[in-house]
Amino acid sequence: MTDCVFCNIIAGKIPGQFVHQDEQVVVFKDIHPKARVHLLVVPRVHVESLAELTGQHDGLTAHMMRLLSQVARAQGLDNGFRTVINTGPGGGQEVPHLHIHLLGGGPLPGF
Repeated sequence: MTDCVFCNIIAGKIPGQFVHQDEQVVVFKDIHPKARVHLLVVPRVHVESLAELTGQHDGLTAHMMRLLSQVARAQGLDNGFRTVINTGPGGGQEVPHLHIHLLGGGPLPGF
């Protein structure tokens, strides 16, 4: 998708501060952080949202889930962290490309 901002970051057409990359995902700093540590875990393959996942994405989603704690530890979030997946406009999703917010490093507001 040429108009997807996350696809363009993954392709290197838009700069991003990457903290992890592998064959399935990239992890980079959010440009509008809501916490001291605010990272986005984004699959390299374009999937619009959590609602678009199918069985063919099972390996990808398992990889993303397992990666969260590894990245959190690497960022010094030993006391805990929060993950958020916004889905669709009604769920607060601003970029139509599946991503997981990883937040921590200090007090986080309650729900």
